[in-house]
Amino acid sequence: MVLCTFTNVKGQMHSFEFYGHTFNINVDSNIILKNKVDFNTQYISSAYHTLEASNYQPIVDTLLAFQKKKQLNDWLFYQLIRKTAETICAKKKNYEQYTLYKWFLLGKSGYDVRLILADNRIIMYVYNNEKIFDIPYVILDNKKYMCLNYHDYIHTNFTSIPDTEMIGITEATKPFSYQITKMPDFNPSNYGKKQVSFKYGAQDYHFDIKVSPEVESIFKNYPGVDFSYYFNIPLTKETYGSLIPTLKKNIDGMSVKNGVNYLMKFTRYAFLYENDHENFGKEKRLSPEQTLLNPYSDCDDRAALFFYLVREIYDLPMIVLLYPTHVTMAVQFDKPIGKTINYNNRAYSICEPTPQINDLPIGKLPPKLRKEAYEVVYAYEPNTK
Repeated sequence: MVLCTFTNVKGQMHSFEFYGHTFNINVDSNIILKNKVDFNTQYISSAYHTLEASNYQPIVDTLLAFQKKKQLNDWLFYQLIRKTAETICAKKKNYEQYTLYKWFLLGKSGYDVRLILADNRIIMYVYNNEKIFDIPYVILDNKKYMCLNYHDYIHTNFTSIPDTEMIGITEATKPFSYQITKMPDFNPSNYGKKQVSFKYGAQDYHFDIKVSPEVESIFKNYPGVDFSYYFNIPLTKETYGSLIPTLKKNIDGMSVKNGVNYLMKFTRYAFLYENDHENFGKEKRLSPEQTLLNPYSDCDDRAALFFYLVREIYDLPMIVLLYPTHVTMAVQFDKPIGKTINYNNRAYSICEPTPQINDLPIGKLPPKLRKEAYEVVYAYEPNTK
């Protein structure tokens, strides 16, 4: 294993770019771990004492101050932790030490993060009390711990990994959240333009939407999350400014029904359809901005985008309907339109945002779904404060 190099001084300043901002840290030379002979619990214990005895607190303070200033949700804060650990010790040179730095810095930032050693692998878990899918987890003392580095062990059978002897940091108790309520302010110069168009009535509408490939980096290893989280991931400032004002201008003067219909047709026809297994080789949910960025999207991606647009422009009550092979939307209007779904004694009109064989109006359900069972997986209520 290659030892990470470091200059022989008490401390050294490091800088790196983080989502359009420069992040600076002063790294104490005593925080640099010596190379290992055998990677085991004894080595981790020794490494922890080395890190604990170093002047690590300024790094943690800088991380937490940046998190607060930029309003980073936990998932984005973890990406900052990853880049910081990479700066101290490159992942490709010494994966175990890189992971130890992530574990130590995340733990010293307050998060209940644990390590498990199995078959010469170092697996990192974090306490989480949310509905998260598609990634391994273990239960310890009735608490659920999600695996943070599962993507580094794609051929590992996680069901065979023991859930005992999880190595934690005593004072670290905070749960980790996967909810994203604010996107970073990327450098505007890194945005490109995506041209999309669709026809509504007799008129063609054209859009130049600003999109950034950096958005994809945020969601590279992002797991499946609850629909309430997934549908509410916001757009970045540049993308928002290139789309929402134009949509508002185009529907100005329309009734609410016609305006929602316009948004439904925009979501349905302005983007090419392809299912996830053909597009990505697996099921993958796209955030609203990823749907704008990617060349193809499927039903759940379009439902998320349609939800975001209706919420942002009209802020109407909505429900998300999950069928065995489809996701669609229903909106509550002042007066019900066409086919409605009754939920909690209220009528919601079907709004299908995915292309179908026929051009379905509001209140019309695709024929193949009319006898299918469904589940309301998310009910949105406008903020009336």
